[in-house]
Amino acid sequence: MKEFISEIDKITSQYERKQAALLPILHFVQEKRGIISSESEKEIADYLGIPVVHVHEVVSFYHLFRQKPQGKCHFSVCQTTSCALLGAEEIITHFQQRLGIKPGETTADGKFSLNVVECLGACEIAPMMQCNEEYKGLLNKKKIDELIDQNR
Repeated sequence: MKEFISEIDKITSQYERKQAALLPILHFVQEKRGIISSESEKEIADYLGIPVVHVHEVVSFYHLFRQKPQGKCHFSVCQTTSCALLGAEEIITHFQQRLGIKPGETTADGKFSLNVVECLGACEIAPMMQCNEEYKGLLNKKKIDELIDQNR
């Protein structure tokens, strides 16, 4: 994190209390390093003067923060009520069969990873997911196959 201190100082300067900059700092570090490692959590906690457990709680709560490397194409399938009622389990099973991985895993070639997440806030297009940062909805097996094939 030492290599980023001047940029992190700019982020914290926008807040009355520098601890309030935790989320923007986490986003910044993940953008630069690709993940939020336990080492990064400690460095951020030390910089902000807060317990490392507080940083870890935030990192592990929000699905947008990654604690381990993900595939070039990352699928996050919503499993909350609307999506569950409209077939999320079938979508997740299809991903597992097509990619040969379980939620929380990445394919051996590093191309794909799969996660199951709580509400992504787009119930009107359930069942839905994120493909990297893009929302995809009204999912079915055909759409999943097309997404996988497009990202091979």
